Amino acid sequence: MGNNIFYSSGLNFSCKRCSSCCRHESGFVYLSENDIIKLLSALKTDRKVFIASYCRWVYSYEGDEVLSLKEKFNKDCILWDNGCTVYDSRPLQCVTFPFWENIVASKESWETAASGCPGMNSGELHTESAVKEKVKSRFRQPIITKDTEAKHKKENQALGGIK
Repeated sequence: MGNNIFYSSGLNFSCKRCSSCCRHESGFVYLSENDIIKLLSALKTDRKVFIASYCRWVYSYEGDEVLSLKEKFNKDCILWDNGCTVYDSRPLQCVTFPFWENIVASKESWETAASGCPGMNSGELHTESAVKEKVKSRFRQPIITKDTEAKHKKENQALGGIK
């Protein structure tokens, strides 16, 4: 049986930094431990302050409470201010856009997303294997759940507050 993936010849995408994926629409940017480490460094803050100021707990599709970035009242990402304020340290979910499982699931899904993103269908060619790798990379970094955060806090307290 042949390869029926619509992107078997690859997909073109280069971020134009237009911010259309960061603004005006409600959504969730789920955070992993690696994301937190990068963001704490970029924002020069500590974990407790970061989570209180920039994050919220939301329910995932699986029913777990998971850590996500907040949105401003107008639905812009909390980290957006005339552009991404942490672009070089942004979460993996942002880095891998538009190579998300639901977007590359079909040509129709891709074109729907492309209608709001000027970087899609232009710029750098990403091979089929590169697209698949980007989709998989999102699942290699588990999203922080309330349970894993509670465990982190307990371990941190046991170490006398040392990370």
